[in-house]
Amino acid sequence: MIRRFINKLLKKPTGQKKLIHGHALTAQKISKQTHRINPELLSKNAVKVTHVLQDAGYDAYIVGGAVRDLLLGIAPKDFDVATNATPDQVQKLFRRSRLIGRRFQIVHVTFYGKERPEIIEVSTFRAHAQADQADVAASGRILRDNVWGDQAEDATRRDFSINAMYYDPQTEVVLDYHDGMKDLNAKIIRMIGEPSQRYREDPVRMLRAIRFAAKTGFVIEKETLAPIEELGDLIQDVPSSRLFDEILKLLMSGHAWASIEGLEKVGLHHKILPLIDVILSDDDRTAFVKKSLENTDERIKSGKPVSAGFLFATLLWHDVQEAWANFESSSMPAVPALHAAIDQVFERQKEFLGMQRRHEADMREIWTMQPRLEKRVSRYPYRLVESPKFKAAYDFLLLRCQTQEIDAEIGQWWTDFWQGDEISRADLMLQVKNTPGAAGSSSTPKKRRRRTRSKAVKPAVEQTN
Repeated sequence: MIRRFINKLLKKPTGQKKLIHGHALTAQKISKQTHRINPELLSKNAVKVTHVLQDAGYDAYIVGGAVRDLLLGIAPKDFDVATNATPDQVQKLFRRSRLIGRRFQIVHVTFYGKERPEIIEVSTFRAHAQADQADVAASGRILRDNVWGDQAEDATRRDFSINAMYYDPQTEVVLDYHDGMKDLNAKIIRMIGEPSQRYREDPVRMLRAIRFAAKTGFVIEKETLAPIEELGDLIQDVPSSRLFDEILKLLMSGHAWASIEGLEKVGLHHKILPLIDVILSDDDRTAFVKKSLENTDERIKSGKPVSAGFLFATLLWHDVQEAWANFESSSMPAVPALHAAIDQVFERQKEFLGMQRRHEADMREIWTMQPRLEKRVSRYPYRLVESPKFKAAYDFLLLRCQTQEIDAEIGQWWTDFWQGDEISRADLMLQVKNTPGAAGSSSTPKKRRRRTRSKAVKPAVEQTN
């Protein structure tokens, strides 16, 4: 405590004027009486990280989306900390920490609790990007930049004003350099700096704008929105692994369907998920995917885990079904036809989805278990319930029942079988044996008549001046 007090006396006061782009940046100090952040929503581990850094003589603040959510009265899912300590200096203070990242070096500090580990991401204040200091691609995208700066410069490096506020848990003061609080109250998403340049520096910011609009219900400011459609092609210059992570964030934001609609309105889906056009033009696909994403949103809001493999299995299921039917029509047996269909779908999506092999393996298991779940004969049901992927495949089957793709009785039968004891399971097996046609088959579902619908032309996104 004494060391922290001395350091605060000796260092320069926060909020001194700083010229960037010819503008003097001075932080507005927002007291707890004004921002009314609820301390109970804070992560104890994030607060501990700021304490340790400040006790060591460094500045340290909770920053970014966590501050935005706290100001909105939402418990943040993740907490980031920004500091003037370098990554090496941060690592020396925390035993369970590791340095990650090439484009921007950051430190992950891990805390192990009763439920699951919590990772606090600690980044160093970065200087305003200079062409002679950063590794920049021909398109303008910053490839690597680890030039450290002060807090005012770091605030300018952040994307949107509502994400550029700093909160000190000790003083309970929010520092705001770019009128983030004003935009938060006005429910506006506004880019810091010239939008076209900022999108060129990092095209993923276009996806983040859509995701934040869907999550918060805020309106994307006119100048921030305008360049997105024109610069959408820059998304294809982003490494596929990072793009896949951003797609997952969209789908796991708790507002997945609104995010997909946002992508479609500005045309970004053509660059990352072109299958959205097919989904939205077919009533059956739309109902299936929308129900899946609604279920996902409910799970996220209730704190339950969500599988990336399950999500993409729902997005691509109808593509698999169509390819499966085509292979079967060429006299290929049902099971080999299904595997050939899956291979074909994965190959077609490879250009757009940089998903990991483990996700593809999960998707394959979910899909290949569907005909086996319908074929309720012999020892199949007993073996399937012991499979590590049974729950995911079962949930997928229930989704198919909810959207009337298959008979709801099949889903209920599996619910009873999974939850039942040996006697009730034997009765259920006898029930299937004595019901003509109840055992189902391993062939593909009958071809559905594709019901397309014309969509009314909508404005890109509501705009503000």
